[in-house]
Amino acid sequence: MKIIAIEEKTYQLMKAKLKEFSLQLRELCGKRENKDEWFDNQEVCQLLKISKRTLQTYRDNGTLAHSQIGYKCYYKKVDIEKLIEASIIKK
Repeated sequence: MKIIAIEEKTYQLMKAKLKEFSLQLRELCGKRENKDEWFDNQEVCQLLKISKRTLQTYRDNGTLAHSQIGYKCYYKKVDIEKLIEASIIKK
């Protein structure tokens, strides 16, 4: 094994850069996980406790954004959460 000696200042700089890179990587990975969560019709109906027909109405009038592949619709978790937040009744 070969031993390489570096100045302490260089070591501390490398250590700081590595920590910064690690934090950025964690942040990016966390954002990616949230964006990738999708639900189909059945899952959304169960989550919101609504019928398929009500869900179709939400799609038709733009209440809930969706993506469609063939005959199958998918919904982002973020969009479902926005719908729930917008539906909170404040007294």
